[in-house]
Formats: sequence, C-alpha cells, structure tokens
Amino acid sequence: MKKENKFLIWFFSLVILVVLVLVISYLFNNKDIISDYDANIPTTRSNDINLSTLDSKYINNDYVKGNPDAPVTIVEFSDFQCPFCVRFYNETYKQIEDNYIKTGKAKFVYRDFPLSGHQYAEGAAIAAECAGLQNKYYEMYTLLFVNGLSGTKDKYKQYAKSIGLDEAIFDDCINSTQTYSEIKQDYQDGLDLGITSTPSFFINGELIAGAQPYSVFSEVIDRKLTESN
Repeated sequence: MKKENKFLIWFFSLVILVVLVLVISYLFNNKDIISDYDANIPTTRSNDINLSTLDSKYINNDYVKGNPDAPVTIVEFSDFQCPFCVRFYNETYKQIEDNYIKTGKAKFVYRDFPLSGHQYAEGAAIAAECAGLQNKYYEMYTLLFVNGLSGTKDKYKQYAKSIGLDEAIFDDCINSTQTYSEIKQDYQDGLDLGITSTPSFFINGELIAGAQPYSVFSEVIDRKLTESN
C-alpha cells in the first residue's frame, strides 16, 4: 500500500474519532445542563399569586421559582453576560436553591438588568422571557448561564428547541416589541430601586450588592426567617 493511501486512511480515521468524541461530549454536557434544572420546583408568574405588599414593590410580572407562599423572597437584578452574575450562579445559587428554595423557606425571582456595555445581555433576557411564556423560564435561565450567550437569535432558537419549546411561538416572541418592553420595565424598576450594578439582590427588601459568598446570603435569609416567625 502506498504511503499516501496509508496517510489518508490514518487521517480520516482520526477525523472520525474526533467527531465522535465531540458528539459524545456535546450530548453528555447537555444532559448535565438539563439536569441542573429541577423540574420539581414550581415556577409561577407573579401575576397569578397573591403577593405581599413588600413583594409587590420588588416584583412586577416576573417568574417566581419555589413556593409562592414562602416567607422569604429573594429578588435578583442580573445580567446574563455579567461575569459576576455567572459567578453567583456557579458558586452560590445552587446552595441557595438546595437549602432554601427546594425546602419551601424562600422563593426566588430573577429580574433583568442588562448593562449597556454588554451587547448580548438584552437578547438573552428576551430569550428567557420567551421561554417563560411556555413555562420554561428557568430552563432557559440555566442554559444561558451554563452554555453562555451568542449574538445571534439562531443560538437561542437552538436552546429553545433543546428544552422542547414550540419554535414558531418562540420565534414570534423574540421579535415582539412587547417582550422588549418587559425587559425595559425590569431595568427601570431596578433604577427606581437604586440598582447601579449586577448582580444585586433584595432579600425581603434588604439589599445585598455583588456576588457575595453563600455565607452572606444564608445569614440574611436565616435572619429574615426568624423575623417572619
């Protein structure tokens, strides 16, 4: 067999092996991402529940994750492109979810505060809002933080497909001015509350600024739980 033929066989075998590795890696990683989202935690639109006067000040037509009657409300004003917001998700959010949201002690609300210097943040926020219209807000939220953002709508359409959204409804939504207005309302509400950076949190009205460690959040949440008894 000629050396050229041997080289070609070796080369194409290597290419096939690399493709197989990439495909397996993609499937494995997406499985992990979807498993990050706990479907057993209820998600409710705030318009559909009776909010306390305190909650109403910080929540407006947003998606509430957890027991809507939980005594503690955690509201995050955030930006999907903000590196400190990603840090909070990776290092702190899951602990809060496991210890407080899943146990019914606290409910969580994500509100959009896309910063002007982050060109992809607003598009990502719209993608999450459109997923929420099909009851998949926090599934999209998870994908955006774990998989990252893209400057094209096609990427978000891929995310939508991966979590089982009706693609036609999603497409209509991401092009809707009403969806854009919802993001702007979140941003304006944040400004009215004095937000200047992301992530910023209100825990039963008490401000925590920045991606603080879990211990800071647990101290405030535990104190608010005691105050609510």
